Amino acid sequence: MFKHLTKITDLSKDEILQIFKDAKDLDYQYSNTGQNTSYFKNKSIAMVFEKPSLRTRVSFEVAATHLGGSAIYLTSSDILASGSNIKGRESIPDIAKNLENFTDIILARAFSHETIISLAENSHIPVINALCDLHHPTQTLADLYTIFDIFGGFPPDLKIAFVGDGCNTANSLMLGCDILNINFAIATPKGYEIPEKIFKLAKNNSCTVAHNPKDAVKNADIIYTDTWVSMGLENEFQQRLEIFKPYQVNKKLLSYAKPDVKIMHCMPAHRGEEITSEVIDSSASVVFKQSSAKLLIAKAILKFFTN
Repeated sequence: MFKHLTKITDLSKDEILQIFKDAKDLDYQYSNTGQNTSYFKNKSIAMVFEKPSLRTRVSFEVAATHLGGSAIYLTSSDILASGSNIKGRESIPDIAKNLENFTDIILARAFSHETIISLAENSHIPVINALCDLHHPTQTLADLYTIFDIFGGFPPDLKIAFVGDGCNTANSLMLGCDILNINFAIATPKGYEIPEKIFKLAKNNSCTVAHNPKDAVKNADIIYTDTWVSMGLENEFQQRLEIFKPYQVNKKLLSYAKPDVKIMHCMPAHRGEEITSEVIDSSASVVFKQSSAKLLIAKAILKFFTN
């Protein structure tokens, strides 16, 4: 299927649910036979990463192997996706046009969403956004699949509360919840909200915005958090630590949510900052189940975008 995934809203509700079905089927198949059908046989994925990665990189590399294909990892030192011939070896359009000659999918992790868009506009093979400054659609698919698996679907009164920075992860999760009609609340400090241009992508207006974390987590089934200092914002480290202190996910905050609330974090987690070790290691935490879902979703994405 020739389609790009530059942001989660590139997918319809039915397409997201199809990816979840494929992920579950592929998980069942591998768990019971030790192998998967070779949906990616003799195919390859180019992984162009300006930023470091653990879970996304490994999950897609393993997914490609399990499905009979291969993955090629390209760092900034190999192929700098800067969009400038002064800063980089080649322009973004030239990178895209060359990679489509050799590979079947481009997976890109970039500092700017504009880099992702430029790759997509100049590529005749699917471009998958593996994280940028505004969006993180593959993470959202793994997050929502985890929730889908835990609850056996999406109950009509399900509520997800995001506490922390209105970052790329929050942006995509809010939009994913909007597509699937899931109640979503977010609490951020003033000035760190989800950008208005992201809200404009939502269709169902199922998001509640707050500045007090206690308000956001009230009646929440899931509390989600992420690092307060995303890659590229390291110069704001001390300032953000002070501003976000009241937004730490700790045992006290959990007491304002449902008694059986689940805790999610896309990782890497900075224990003692946005979340305490007591919470992330507790029985309420599903962060490592969430992590394992990235492999299942990577497989399902490769299958979906090569059909």
